[in-house]
Parts: sequence; structure tokens; C-alpha cells
Amino acid sequence: MGYFEGKTVVITGGGRAVLDDGSAGSIGYGIATAYAKEGANIVITGRNVKKLEDAKEELERLYGVKVLPIQADISAGSDNAAIAKSVAEQTVAAFGSIDVLINNAQASASGVTLADHTVAQFDLALYSGLYATFHYMQACYPYLAKAKGSVINFASGAGLFGNYGQCAYAAAKEGIRGLSRVAATEWAKDGINVNVVCPLAWTAQLEQFQKAYPDAFAKNVHTPPMGYFGRPEADIGRVCVQLAHPDFKYMTGETVTLEGGLGLRP
Repeated sequence: MGYFEGKTVVITGGGRAVLDDGSAGSIGYGIATAYAKEGANIVITGRNVKKLEDAKEELERLYGVKVLPIQADISAGSDNAAIAKSVAEQTVAAFGSIDVLINNAQASASGVTLADHTVAQFDLALYSGLYATFHYMQACYPYLAKAKGSVINFASGAGLFGNYGQCAYAAAKEGIRGLSRVAATEWAKDGINVNVVCPLAWTAQLEQFQKAYPDAFAKNVHTPPMGYFGRPEADIGRVCVQLAHPDFKYMTGETVTLEGGLGLRP
């Protein structure tokens, strides 16, 4: 029996993507795979229905778990509170609880300087990242409190280190870090632990970029000092499993950084 048998995990941005070697090729799908191996019921959201359906088929076939795919997109001009509430309600209707919420989804216009950024590009990052995290946390809070569950949010080294050409993305991710720290303080009384992961992952998009533009990859991609990128399932997904395990409740409010190694930032 896995650690999360009978538990329910909501993962935003969980559509299927794979690397050339067949392993998980996106952070969301890597997390979903890690929890599937632990027997969890899984809810995955995203904009691409086919990727969600492909994820459902593979995870259910390989690991014998139940997967609920829900098309959902937090964006400017939408009733975002209603979207997040609907995801939470569909989850509880299907599985009875929400034990872990993982806010992974994020879109942005990378490579655009601060001076050249448009309001629409800024909104894209804030709505898909910061606002989505806010709305999903609010919508899932009553169920997380009942389950004494966990929230795992995703930030980035872009905000920590001020990456060139990523002003909106960095702003969204730093907002998520601040929001998470407040939630860790306010929700501790409810038995909810809140953590932030800042990953540098080897993804299918990065793999394709390296193959198509090797010179640009070598020039522009920040490679960790150890030359190792976090693997979506084996590293990042397993960390998310660990952070939501009851034995690790004491880690509330800390940031896990995955850049060639694992460290904790108080």
C-alpha cells in the first residue's frame, strides 16, 4: 500500500509530457506520476484536454489509480473564483476529500525585457500563476482544513535571482512565495502545512530546445554548478510526496530549492 492510498491530490498543470527516455517530461506530470505510485486519487487541471486525457489513460493503466482530468484556465477576464470553486467541488464529488493541493501551473512570456513588457504579458503571468494559486487555495481551504492537509506551491529561481527577461514571471513567483508564507502562518491552526518548491527541471520543452538550437541552449540556459537538472518525477515529484507526508508537518513554511541538489531555506 502506498503512503497516499485513499487520499486525493489536486495538481494544476498536470497534462502528460514525456522525455525521449519515456520518463515524465513536465513538472506537473512528474508530480502526478509520483503520487500515482503512492496510490493517490489524482485530479489534474490544465488547458489542453488531450494532454489531460493522455495523462489519465497512462496513470490509470500503469498504476491502477483513479484520475479526474478537468479543463480549467485561470486568466484575465474570467470568473476565476468560480473556476477554482468548480474544480474543488468536482474533486470532492468524485473522491470525497482534498488532502493535497499542488499549485504548479504557470504561463509567461519569457525573454521579454521589463521595458518592453506589455500589460497583457504581465497579466498572463500573474493570472496563471499568482491569481491561480490564490483562487485554488481559497477554494480548497475548507476541505484541506477538514483533512489537515498540505499545500505545495511553486516559485522559481527567476524571482530569487532576478533572471534577465523574466520580470512578470519573477513577480508572479515572488508573490506566490509571500502568499505561501502568510498561509503557513494563518493555516497552521488548522493543521495545514504549506511549502514552496523552487525547481530547475529537465523538461520535454528544454530537451526539444537543446536539440533544435544547441548553440542558443549552451549560451542561454543556466546549467547548475553540478551539471544536473532536477528530474520531474524522481526528484521534484518525490519531494512533493515527502512534503505532504504526515511525518514532515514540521517543515511548514520552508522553501525547497532543487538546482543540482536539495536544500532547505528557512
